[in-house]
Amino acid sequence: LRHPLLLARELGTLDLLSEGRLVVQPSVSWSRDEYDAMGVPFAERGRILDEQLAVMDLVFRQSPASYHGRYFEFDDIYLEPKGYRPDGPRMWFGGQRAHGKVIERLVRYGHGFHPLGAPTADDMAAIDTAMRAAGRGAADLEMVGGVRVEFPDDRSCADIGKAMDTVPEQLEKGFTTICVKPSMFIDDAGELPAFCADVMRRAESMAVR
Repeated sequence: LRHPLLLARELGTLDLLSEGRLVVQPSVSWSRDEYDAMGVPFAERGRILDEQLAVMDLVFRQSPASYHGRYFEFDDIYLEPKGYRPDGPRMWFGGQRAHGKVIERLVRYGHGFHPLGAPTADDMAAIDTAMRAAGRGAADLEMVGGVRVEFPDDRSCADIGKAMDTVPEQLEKGFTTICVKPSMFIDDAGELPAFCADVMRRAESMAVR
């Protein structure tokens, strides 16, 4: 839904200002209405994303840069200054399962694997095989887990303790980063410092075990 040159400028600037702390998780999304509103063909979203990734990778690494694809083309473009690292911001990829395109993007551009749910042994084996074939290893990827929540009703927040029950199992499987969305657990922004402290206390206890 975004032009890759403008997106590269925005992401590169954020990455530079944050000294490399930006993480980007490119996705094709699921909302046909958004694509219709923007005049972008929904059925071609995967191919468009692949070109966006190729363009951003190119302009993060090279100036001047030229590209001629199906959806985007330009000549002698300078993206300066670039991101914090020579290859641009860190990229995570994930999905319901490690299918062909997810693996392809992981191998070519990925720094982290963020699945929706628990990846199977076959998923991890497929990723490892593809990474090795490209001269990389699965150890090159940050394994990114998360918490799943249950809301007791339409007005109440979820319980962080219950949500984090799956974290020890994820740590045992090699996940090193766990994503937590505070808005699922608190409604008052003033509670954020105490909430973060509580999450870290729980996480450190689990890591010790």
